[in-house]
Amino acid sequence: MFLAPPEVKAEVFARLPESFRVRARRSRWVEQVRQGEPTDSFLEGPSFDREGNLYVVDIPYGRVFRVSPRGEWSLVAEYDGEPNGLKFHRDGRIFITDYRNGLMLLDPASGRDTPVLERPGIEPFKGLNDLVFAANGDLYFTDQGATGVHDPTGRLFRLRAGGQLETLLDNVPSPNGVVLNPEETILYLAVTRANCVWRVPLLRDGNLTRVGVFVQLSGGVGPDGLAMDEEGNLAVAHIGLGTVWLFSRLGEPLYRIRSAAGLGTSNLAYGGADRRTLYITDSLTGSILTARLPAPGRLM
Repeated sequence: MFLAPPEVKAEVFARLPESFRVRARRSRWVEQVRQGEPTDSFLEGPSFDREGNLYVVDIPYGRVFRVSPRGEWSLVAEYDGEPNGLKFHRDGRIFITDYRNGLMLLDPASGRDTPVLERPGIEPFKGLNDLVFAANGDLYFTDQGATGVHDPTGRLFRLRAGGQLETLLDNVPSPNGVVLNPEETILYLAVTRANCVWRVPLLRDGNLTRVGVFVQLSGGVGPDGLAMDEEGNLAVAHIGLGTVWLFSRLGEPLYRIRSAAGLGTSNLAYGGADRRTLYITDSLTGSILTARLPAPGRLM
């Protein structure tokens, strides 16, 4: 156990404008996941383009938004789906893990979505969640669905740059956020319903070995999105607790970042010129938060 780390308060950077908040329309995702609770949006999947614009998805209403560095919102796409995670390929293409439709490709200019992988075989995906690219173009993504401790059958996939799909794990109780360390020798996997983050070592031949728990959390709902800085420190969005934790590469808690908006801290991405600012989606309030972190030499 460790002492409570120092706290940093996240400030509201931008809120979803009222004109984009859905008040009357029904959503199957809201009925099933939110149990019908009034939900005007549910933001997730923050990712930056080369111009410094932040892209986020809105799961229940199939929307993708672009937020400028000044906090101005624009609708990039709206389609019949449930986009959950979003990442930019190094060539500028946008890939989306869609809870309903599988792996998608989005053209930001036209807003057109194209299926990339709708199912891994004969049976469909359980419900894709998040994704991360390796430097060589390999894509790692999670298949969460409604899995949990009661049903530990969530999956971690790798789609090779050449098109080969591999199942890396099929025993995860709710796989969620996923990120690689700077050396790309370890993959970190948020396991929401078990309230922990797994450490997944990657061998040179691509196989896995000695998968274990990196950090065990408590409270809230569990870890959701993950982000990694250049020093190998892991940021964990703890949804239901209104918190982002920053852990060292050894698993020591460095900072607790508290939301200024609500408890729905769902995902996060590093931004800014020096990538020392965390941009955090607070899904339940339709907000994007920012937290400025100290320089590497000033971390605990």
